[in-house]
Amino acid sequence: QVQLAESWGGSVQSGGSLRLSCAASGGTISNYCLHWFRQAPGKEREGVVGISRYDRTTMYADFVKGRFTISKDNAKNTLYLEMNSLKPEDTAIYYCAANEWYRCGFGEFAYWGQGTQVTVSS
Repeated sequence: QVQLAESWGGSVQSGGSLRLSCAASGGTISNYCLHWFRQAPGKEREGVVGISRYDRTTMYADFVKGRFTISKDNAKNTLYLEMNSLKPEDTAIYYCAANEWYRCGFGEFAYWGQGTQVTVSS
């Protein structure tokens, strides 16, 4: 199984930027589709943006278009989320998740990190 670990969340003022990382171990990310999710207190977990095994952006939520960019570095076995023009409503725990390539698009994601907190103040 692949293990995922998010990092580099933190606190930022409205309009600021953060770059989240998701380091993988026990598996090679080139064999997985990868996704970022977020969950704010009292709300359901929601998809943010994903990236396929073939480096195509998927499930790009309208509320982050033009502000967030997903990327990965296969050599470093790491997924990234660059977040710009942050708003207070972006405050949430951000999670990365993965599925083996042959399971992408079917059901729930098999592997999850434990999350990293992002707080945006006005």
